[in-house]
Amino acid sequence: MEQLTFSFFGLGLIGGSIARAIRASHPYCFIRACDTDSSTLRLALEEGVIDEASERIDEENGMTFTDCDFLFLCAPVSQNDSNLRLIRKFLLSGGRTHSNCILTDVGSVKSTIHASIEELGLTSCFIGGHPMAGSERIGFQNSKASLLENAYYILTPTPDVSGEQVERYAALVKAMGAIPLILDYRQHDYVTAAISHLPHVIASSLVNLVKASDNEDGIMKLVAAGGFKDITRIASSSTVMWQQICLTNKENISQLLERYISSLEKVKDEIDRSDAAQLYHFFDTARSYRDSFIDASSGPIKRVYTINVEIPDEAGSLASVATLLALNHISIKNIGIVHNRESEDGVLRIEFYEEASIEKAEKLLGSRGYMVFLKK
Repeated sequence: MEQLTFSFFGLGLIGGSIARAIRASHPYCFIRACDTDSSTLRLALEEGVIDEASERIDEENGMTFTDCDFLFLCAPVSQNDSNLRLIRKFLLSGGRTHSNCILTDVGSVKSTIHASIEELGLTSCFIGGHPMAGSERIGFQNSKASLLENAYYILTPTPDVSGEQVERYAALVKAMGAIPLILDYRQHDYVTAAISHLPHVIASSLVNLVKASDNEDGIMKLVAAGGFKDITRIASSSTVMWQQICLTNKENISQLLERYISSLEKVKDEIDRSDAAQLYHFFDTARSYRDSFIDASSGPIKRVYTINVEIPDEAGSLASVATLLALNHISIKNIGIVHNRESEDGVLRIEFYEEASIEKAEKLLGSRGYMVFLKK
């Protein structure tokens, strides 16, 4: 197997997760990383994720990038321009020409990086990358290879990149357990503005609305349960990252935000007029479209086969359910306690490998007196 060399400029949550996934899929590769945080580099070396580390790029005293097969820009989006200028000399000279190295990034906005790549004359080696995965937690210490599993990994190649290079990158993405999807960078920015950037703005605005509307005793905060926490979970993400995303993809976000505000004004009017038919249509169309997201035929990310089961609050209850299913040859993929009892009484969430297991488990547990709730 060919020994590949990977270099990372920035080793946070996403960069660290990619490095871990590469290490798992290519155990004999060579990985180097440059990061300003010495503790991050020390931890990555101790855990065997990387082989070489430096806190700066410097021909004499720091790290060079003359022999890269893949070079990942994983620092904050606002630093991409300065980072690119630092590494440009290594990509245009040295042991390999820039056409043999795939230069990529992991930012969720692509227009700005593609403009910089064109300005610097690096279009023959650049393929933008955006793993559609993340966590509210940040930093290398929270990175994990499994973060990329079954996640779409969008690739935005320049027109000058060869098809062979795109295939190489797509093969690497598949080896990491992710799903490659090739898009034009302009289309990428509009799509992600709708399904990623705008939701973060909405979640944060909703949290701020509740904060401003709550009384001195904090009753809203006290009783905020599963529904509110689910819809606002992403408001806990990196403040700096989302500030930068809004500044770099502002046209798309603003356009979609204007349409969203219009839709809110429309439903407000329907509520004010007590328009039962239109309100029903509003919720029904949203429910139907949302349910279609988990249709197994709609894409490579398969439906999650899950039920919730009400169990008594006593020792051994969870074990009893798991044992009952095992004795009847029903395989469990995942099982855990649900801490949200706002919308249903189920407190035990069970995930199966296949849809047929849901019906078997529902009948079996129902026959033993358990209350079972289907969970989408």
